[in-house]
Amino acid sequence: MQTIWFFDDVNLFRILCPHKMKAYKSDHDFDTYKKLDYIYFEEDSANKVYLIEKGKVKLGYYNENGDEIVKAILSKGELFGEKAILGDTMRDEFAQSVDNATSICPIGVTTMHDLMRDNQTFSFKVYKFIGLKFKKLERRLQLLLFKDTKTRLVEFLNELCIDYGYNCPNTGDKVIKHPYTQKDIASLIGTSRPTLNIILNELKSENYLDYNRKEIRIF
Repeated sequence: MQTIWFFDDVNLFRILCPHKMKAYKSDHDFDTYKKLDYIYFEEDSANKVYLIEKGKVKLGYYNENGDEIVKAILSKGELFGEKAILGDTMRDEFAQSVDNATSICPIGVTTMHDLMRDNQTFSFKVYKFIGLKFKKLERRLQLLLFKDTKTRLVEFLNELCIDYGYNCPNTGDKVIKHPYTQKDIASLIGTSRPTLNIILNELKSENYLDYNRKEIRIF
């Protein structure tokens, strides 16, 4: 598995989207969203799945205290709302646009089932995505149960290196330009924002990394 936290290699939009097919093109449109717009809420009817044409989408839910818990941030080519394919009739999460010009390809569940039945490659990619998502959740649970917070953060940073990192040509450092806020990172590794700040500053004092709002540099 290339990555645990973010499935960049499963670009379902590139493989197949209804607007590319004559049978669906005439009555198929993209939906556009601005930053912070909701695509759906918890307990909404689950009658569609969604492919991201461009932009980023945040998935999450609210706990009993009303705190927002971020499950994932997805980008172009990724599928979400996929539990509807498996028979769920109600959303157990919200989906919210992160970018100011997010474009989404909505697909009705019946249409999705038809596409999967008629296109073996597409069907395989959908099930691959769902399988990877389950593996991600299993891995994340293992980290939360058996790893300390500092280890969880370091492993998360290693995954960010795969998804967003590049080697600085001048210093050789690994530079990570990512879409996450500190609040998002804290939620994804199961800690509080103040604790995350403490650990980041510890790693900084150990000369392991430096960071600012949108960039992390690992030495």
